[in-house]
Amino acid sequence: MAEGCDHAASVNDVIPQSLGCAECLASGSWWVHLRLCRTCGHVGCCDDSPNRHATAHFHETGHPIIEGYDPPEGWGWCYVDEVEIDFAGDTTPQRGPIPKFIDPFGRLIEAAIRGLSPKV
Repeated sequence: MAEGCDHAASVNDVIPQSLGCAECLASGSWWVHLRLCRTCGHVGCCDDSPNRHATAHFHETGHPIIEGYDPPEGWGWCYVDEVEIDFAGDTTPQRGPIPKFIDPFGRLIEAAIRGLSPKV
């Protein structure tokens, strides 16, 4: 799965806990991309998003591996070992449609329309 990562063997099949970033949905904030914790199923926003909830979840819980979830992209990241993980063929299906938002500048934020390079 990933050379140089001692945590890849601990990856779980998880059920996403929410349709979008749990904290952003609760606060009315927006995100750029979603990341899925492959330990517990927490859905958080990426580091390009204003609140960086996926990384905050790692710091709070120590859960080391996330999956690019928005849309499922076939890659993951180990925060501890700082290596990319190949999830091709083992991506987590989305629970339903990803919510859409209008950001503070009036731009439609729709998670399914991206195409940027993967970033944590």
